[in-house]
Amino acid sequence: MSFASGIAAAYFLFPPKFSLYIGDPFQIVALLIFLLVALAASRVVSLLTYGTGVKVTGRPQQNGSVLYSGSTGRGPTGILLIHSVGGTPRELETVAAGLADRGYTVSCCQLAGHGGSEEELLASHWTDWFASAEEALAVLEKQCNIVVAGGLSGGSILALRLAALNPTRIHGLCLFAPTVRYDGWAIPWYRFLLILGVRAPFLRRMRFTDPPPYGIKDEATRAMIADTMHADKSDETGTHSTSLGMLQESHWLVRDVVRRLPSIKAPAIIIHPREDDISDLSNTIFLHRRLGGLVECWVLDDSYHLITIDRQRDVVMNRTADFVSFVERYAVRQQPELARSRPTLVAGREHPAPLQPVQPT
Repeated sequence: MSFASGIAAAYFLFPPKFSLYIGDPFQIVALLIFLLVALAASRVVSLLTYGTGVKVTGRPQQNGSVLYSGSTGRGPTGILLIHSVGGTPRELETVAAGLADRGYTVSCCQLAGHGGSEEELLASHWTDWFASAEEALAVLEKQCNIVVAGGLSGGSILALRLAALNPTRIHGLCLFAPTVRYDGWAIPWYRFLLILGVRAPFLRRMRFTDPPPYGIKDEATRAMIADTMHADKSDETGTHSTSLGMLQESHWLVRDVVRRLPSIKAPAIIIHPREDDISDLSNTIFLHRRLGGLVECWVLDDSYHLITIDRQRDVVMNRTADFVSFVERYAVRQQPELARSRPTLVAGREHPAPLQPVQPT
């Protein structure tokens, strides 16, 4: 059935110019090329339709958002972290806890439609995801007057949109393995054919199972994640399959954000693994060239896509903490009124003195 669909797709995409007269070698070559295209198309059809007839299981959506309260000294600085599309806040737990240990107030919001069944995820749209991020930002601002927004993979794209639409509310950006294009080394070579599906709304329910290594280089962590996935704990690991509906929504989100990149002036740190299996390092280069503000880049040498839970998660946390400290001083320099009533930490003790602006060099 999938091969027949592949032939139909190949015929539609590349109308054959040959006849079945087998005495002409050029006609034979054309026929072989057509059959190869049909085989590739049938493989895509098979992947997209895999499991569509299986009963969809999953738990009802649960609110997995987490808020870490900060200390008196650094609590007025808040960090909003957004998980990946199809993921959960658990992806950011280690980095968030480490930043909270530094005294910062950290919010890990859960996006609409996530943490439950696949049906709930398919029913949500990228505008719903963004609304969840906006709501989390409003809650964080009740405690903080300096806010750094960030995220993992597709979550970083949502953070970029927050900064573009709220330039006075977002003072810095932490982008972890940002995904503008799905072009990592583990993505199939025929991924370009998915563009056809992305533009077909009636294919939203088609899905394919995510293969190993699941964005994780560390074998022990990968095995633990695989066990949790097989136990169908979607509230912890997110979905273990990718639907075309999710790719469609990600596609429209990226299109909206890319045109806004030059207007984003908030300083940003981008941390990306060199061996990213989901989104190639070129995604970071793309953002580096188009963002309108200061950009700091770090390239990891021992991690795959999910850098916040992989081998170099401590590096991610430390570099992020250093960057947030810089953003505090940079924000006060740009807006001196932020220095009022913000206690600082001196020699590990809290003092009620205001932050001092960074003096230009």
